[in-house]
Amino acid sequence: MILPFDDTYFMKKALQEAEAAYEKGEVPIGAIIVIDDRIIARAHNLTEQLNDVTAHAEMQAITAAANFLGGKYLQNCTMYVTLEPCQMCAGALYWSQISKIVFGAKDTERGCGAMGTKLHPKTKITGGVMENEASELLKRFFIERRNLN
Repeated sequence: MILPFDDTYFMKKALQEAEAAYEKGEVPIGAIIVIDDRIIARAHNLTEQLNDVTAHAEMQAITAAANFLGGKYLQNCTMYVTLEPCQMCAGALYWSQISKIVFGAKDTERGCGAMGTKLHPKTKITGGVMENEASELLKRFFIERRNLN
């Protein structure tokens, strides 16, 4: 039996957000937050548009989910994000007490794993979901950027 709402299903939704960022000239990272198989937040990078280094997809999604839930804690929520969270985003996710993080591509230089950033003790993390698709989108973006300059 195929479950309609599995990690791949939701990562595809996060990849749609990453595509939206790509179309705006933003680094193509997308995130969604889910509770009980329901998407409560969708976001993508807006650092260029907002001229704000903190406007990462994860930060935007955390704010939207907290507003939706009416509180700052994201217990029983899962974040799907196309790239492993950075140290800043992992710190915010720590404080949000999110239950689970699922990411696509690993960030071997700036990801929370490489930086040794701690997540909340109750937060589970899974990586590599649709990793190839997420990686290819990022690679295409940066190749195009280099060719423009």
